[in-house]
Amino acid sequence: MEKQKHIFDDLFIFEMANSHQGSVEHGIDIIHAMGKIARKHNIKAAVKLQYRNLDTFIHPEYKDRKDVNHIPRFMSTRLTYEQFSQLVEAIREEGMITMSTPFDEDSVGWCMDQGIDIIKVASCSALDWPLLTEVAKTQKPIIISTGGKTLSDIDKLYNFFTHKGCEFAFLHCVAEYPAPMERLQLDFIDRMSRRYPEVTIGYSGHENPDDNTVPMLAVGKGARILERHVGLPTDTITLNAYSMNPEQAERWVQAALNAKMMCTTKKENDKYVSQEEIDSLNSLMRGVYVNKPIKAGQEIHGEDVFFAMPCHDKQMNSGEFYDGVIASKDYEVNEEVREKKKITEISQVRSVIHDAKGMLYEAGIALGDDFEVELSHHFGMQHFRQIGAIIISIINREYCKKLLIVLPGQKHPVHAHKVKEETFQLLYGDLLVNIEGKERHMKPGDIQTVLRGVKHSFTSTKGAIFEEVSTTHIKSDSYYEDPRISKLDPIERKTFLKKW
Repeated sequence: MEKQKHIFDDLFIFEMANSHQGSVEHGIDIIHAMGKIARKHNIKAAVKLQYRNLDTFIHPEYKDRKDVNHIPRFMSTRLTYEQFSQLVEAIREEGMITMSTPFDEDSVGWCMDQGIDIIKVASCSALDWPLLTEVAKTQKPIIISTGGKTLSDIDKLYNFFTHKGCEFAFLHCVAEYPAPMERLQLDFIDRMSRRYPEVTIGYSGHENPDDNTVPMLAVGKGARILERHVGLPTDTITLNAYSMNPEQAERWVQAALNAKMMCTTKKENDKYVSQEEIDSLNSLMRGVYVNKPIKAGQEIHGEDVFFAMPCHDKQMNSGEFYDGVIASKDYEVNEEVREKKKITEISQVRSVIHDAKGMLYEAGIALGDDFEVELSHHFGMQHFRQIGAIIISIINREYCKKLLIVLPGQKHPVHAHKVKEETFQLLYGDLLVNIEGKERHMKPGDIQTVLRGVKHSFTSTKGAIFEEVSTTHIKSDSYYEDPRISKLDPIERKTFLKKW
């Protein structure tokens, strides 16, 4: 399933406009044009077809009617299974992903027979449960458009395809053709990303094909899939108001790639700060200067200094100064202070608390006001970021509830409990739990119970927050495998905070 999921990442979908006029030759010309764009920009691209078995899709008494919307177009652009197979082969020859929207159960069979890579569910079919059941059976990657669907409708789709064990993605979509700008509601991409964090979210656009602010905004909102109708105008073929010609399609792709470049964080799990940015800011910072002679070994206090530009290399800046810094040399009036900020256990604790709070903010977890924080530092605060954990006690009665925060790269050593039994549920991040030598990679929502006397440990690569529910917590009920930890008094390896 993980391999299938990657097929959605940064995917551009070229949807054949007006069923390529029912012409195989014209369809292949569109495919060739899109293939050139995909190769030029080195993108992952799919070409999407539409399948309908018109013998059964349209009621027999309506097939020749000209007064019913869509039916004349469907009938006039009809292709056989063999003709569609030619288009599928042309897509593959261009090195693109094959994709189709089946509108009936027979068409799902066509997708399977032709080995289509991705099955698309159109907005109009998104609550067609007989069709969705047939699509789910394929176990193909599925992309679902959500035009005209409420949040409740989308919840139903999420639950349905999740229960069926399918790998699927959602496209935010406004099913108006063309879609007016004031109804695009791109903020809904944010909402879907928060509500379905394990699902790839994209955007299917029907707005003015010359306006490329929309795909850029969609990418900025987090869309990982972009879809547009494309076509190829000729002397006899005119595109509709929401379909792109090859030149417009290329500009659309380039705009999306520019947006991705501008929006992508350059450093994993943090914000990248360039040396140029640092130099620019440093040039505006105030340095610390003494306003009277200071002897080596003397404390420097606030009244002994002033802050002014410029701040030289290796000079203490105004943000680093603290009252009582010890002078390492003699200073003359107006001389720059070249002392280093002292690293203390208090500063280390503050640094850890700031990081832990940041993780809680990002996870959207509110603690309230009544809790106790324990820093479990088995080998001292100087090694806390390597070995330890932050334990937040929220309830400790006949039952106990805690939140544990594991910083990125931090490990909690092997231990067991004789009195309490505990159950973990991962709320945020990644957690590797080791139970009696057996490792388990947990993802958010996963639950792990640890019985009394069972040795266990845990670590995280990018950081984790998990809930521990247990029987009453009793101090000194943690028995560590490492004898160096076992010899320590709990006071030596724990710091307690009431407020942070």
